[in-house]
Amino acid sequence: MATIPWCFTLALFMVILLAIPNASLAKMNVIDKCWRQNPRWRSHRQQLAKCSVGFAGKMINNIGKGVVHYKVTDPSDDPLNPKPGTLRHGATMIKGKVWITFKRNMHVTLQRPLLISSFTAIDGRGVDVHITGAGCLLVYQATDVIIHGLRIHHCKSQPPSSVMGTDSKVIPLGQMDGDAIRLVTARKVWIDHNTLYECQDGLLDVTRGSTEVTISSNWFRNQDKVMLLGHDDGHLRDRNMKATVIFNHFGPNCNQRMPRVRHGYAHVANNLYQGWEQYAIGGSMSPSIKSESNFFIAPELGNKEVTWRQDNQADKATWKFYSVGDVFENGASFSKQTGLGGAKPYYNHEQSFKVTDARSVRELTSSSGVLQCSRSLRC
Repeated sequence: MATIPWCFTLALFMVILLAIPNASLAKMNVIDKCWRQNPRWRSHRQQLAKCSVGFAGKMINNIGKGVVHYKVTDPSDDPLNPKPGTLRHGATMIKGKVWITFKRNMHVTLQRPLLISSFTAIDGRGVDVHITGAGCLLVYQATDVIIHGLRIHHCKSQPPSSVMGTDSKVIPLGQMDGDAIRLVTARKVWIDHNTLYECQDGLLDVTRGSTEVTISSNWFRNQDKVMLLGHDDGHLRDRNMKATVIFNHFGPNCNQRMPRVRHGYAHVANNLYQGWEQYAIGGSMSPSIKSESNFFIAPELGNKEVTWRQDNQADKATWKFYSVGDVFENGASFSKQTGLGGAKPYYNHEQSFKVTDARSVRELTSSSGVLQCSRSLRC
């Protein structure tokens, strides 16, 4: 009998391996299906930018001609004199489009908040990157930013300080409360597949006129205040805020603000809520919130109501806050719905996506947070 050459056998095995429908692929959400099926994702990292949906839209301004490929090799941090090879040098000092990756697993302890410039993508796929320290990530007056694949935790408050800015000028920063990620007057930001937990204040703030934001496939856990959309009741610029919150896993041990919305608009869809203490979704100042096809699991004890509202007689009638297709388990409830049908996202073609039946949410969010990406196979 003729012997089949080993190289032919190996090639045939690889063809079969790639052809067999991977059971996990059927469970992926629409963003992940766009790039995770490619076993050569490492050689085509920028494909990720074409996969985002929701209000951030496609992040094509982050790719194409002129992109600087920057690799972090040094976990140290000097906020006033960032060294080449450090995360701060790549995120702040390089002008134009920059795609940041990491050479190896590392733990970056920030000495002061990290200012992220426009047209910056921070891509932690393939390694294990932890970011902790003072203030953590700050997207300030920047546009077209991708934050993907990072573990951000134990961020501490920071008194007023200074950091080196994009034009090699020292920039004064005000008080930082200790959030994992904070957006201030930012636009077109995509936050995807990060794991955030145990920070001094909150995990994600979208404030002071920030808009066109997509928050997808993240894992938020072990936190009191999770996500704030809108700076304060008096900041009227946040009326223009538009945020998409999709495919995220909230919990365990999250208390409130998943999210809390002031003034603006939030489309909250296909998220998994693993309990809460005070509430899951809430707001004030007449926001518009469409809760669509989420999976809410109420805590065993305590408050089982999903929502919280801070309103008065003057603005009660203007609220648009309602549930469509949500699933409620363990006694969870969504009461006092207002403005039914009036909080549609009106996405354009690049932003649009199909919301999946809530009964599929456990599968869609099963890989939320930082992915375990192999060097040679699918991510």
